[in-house]
Amino acid sequence: MPALQSRAASRRLMGGLLLSACLTVSGVNAETPAPGAADRQLAREVYDELLRIPTVKGQGRVPALADALIRRLRAAGFPAEDIQTLPVEADGETTVGLLVRYRGAAGGTRKPVALLAHMDVVGAVAENWSTDPFQPVEKDGYLYARGSVDTKASVALLATTFIRLRQAGWVPDRDLVLALSGDEESGSRTTRQLAAHAWIRPAEYALNADGGTGELARDGAPAAFFFQAAEKTSVSFKVETRNRGGHSSAPRPDNAMYEMADALKAIQALRFPVQFNEVNRAMAEAMARARGGEVAAALRTLLDDPGDAAARTVMEKYPEDANILWTTCVPTMIEGGNARNALAQNVSATVHCRIFPGVPVEQVQAALAQAVQGSGASVDVDAARGSSPPSPIRADVLEAVRRAVHANYPGATLTPEMSSGGTDGRYFRAAGIPTYGVGSLALRHPEDDRAHGIDERMWMESFDRELTFWDVLLKDIAGAP
Repeated sequence: MPALQSRAASRRLMGGLLLSACLTVSGVNAETPAPGAADRQLAREVYDELLRIPTVKGQGRVPALADALIRRLRAAGFPAEDIQTLPVEADGETTVGLLVRYRGAAGGTRKPVALLAHMDVVGAVAENWSTDPFQPVEKDGYLYARGSVDTKASVALLATTFIRLRQAGWVPDRDLVLALSGDEESGSRTTRQLAAHAWIRPAEYALNADGGTGELARDGAPAAFFFQAAEKTSVSFKVETRNRGGHSSAPRPDNAMYEMADALKAIQALRFPVQFNEVNRAMAEAMARARGGEVAAALRTLLDDPGDAAARTVMEKYPEDANILWTTCVPTMIEGGNARNALAQNVSATVHCRIFPGVPVEQVQAALAQAVQGSGASVDVDAARGSSPPSPIRADVLEAVRRAVHANYPGATLTPEMSSGGTDGRYFRAAGIPTYGVGSLALRHPEDDRAHGIDERMWMESFDRELTFWDVLLKDIAGAP
């Protein structure tokens, strides 16, 4: 997931772009009831079951979680031919992707819509938690468990929505395809299989439950939610220096550690250009309205002239806001030397970059290599995630998501977003499927932002409301009047 903590700070500052009040939902089958207490209880039961399955890399439990969902979906009436698992063998472990097709009415001509989330979670150091991370505990209005936010809440809510709509006899006017990956946190091999599947390829667009979140304002202002339409590319580079070494009693100017220091200082000084696309332009405009002062002035200057050096200098003082404007690269790990009394023969550093959408990895690698040229360091790709173009901000999809958000939070703002983190959405965008991160799961307080961290927790009032979000949205985008 694009960890919520990587985005929450900037989101709190982008409460602008107030959207109009709720509109009448189109295409809703009036005979299909809205979610009730029994539906919310079912969602909680599904959620609890999923959270107790430790779908951490290395434990091989993703297939068990998929089986648990399949049992419930089959009991709700989904035929076996509309459910598929896509197994992947990697690192001595089997994981799976899960596809569930909710068939549209016969004779329909509208293209399918894919619905995305992931079943796996990152690991948890149990002794650091106040509760057992894989035994859900509810207290003070929150449910504590690994994956409670990232993203088993969305998996449970989407599955429950499919179940309750199917049991109510609702028939969409197009296929809806639930696509759940099994290794989003560790390689995304299942994601790539899902994006290439015959049920997915013709999709008009995808809605990613892992990309859209929001937070409540503490000052009485409207809640702020986000419509993710682009992601940066995550790439780690290995920067290395080598030397013949020698005895530490006879130091020389040619020293692998000094050369690495020179290389890292050169990377520190490297500046990538300010860039705008449709998504981060909307983010910058909203941020300028919300912030005012020197930030607003600098952003408005850069929107008119991305090369303005003075405005860039102002924004560099606000890195949690400025990361939407350019590619970032920063050293995150370093190692070298083999003995206390020997000159180092090898030193390596990991430099992690978040690359602006559409910028080739090779271009960033070349910029790093040029920057460190004087140090003699080499620069090679160490690990790279998939890159993807931004998705066009479709007015119809944005309006439908706005209506669904307002069903839970009237008057809330909805702002297009480019995420600095990564989700499954990048692989669907790369496959030519416009993908949008959507949802109205809300952070009640900034300290709720614990995805991937200690004591991850979900505000359960928001969880209970989210069934309404998906009910309104699916009936809007696929509802036969």
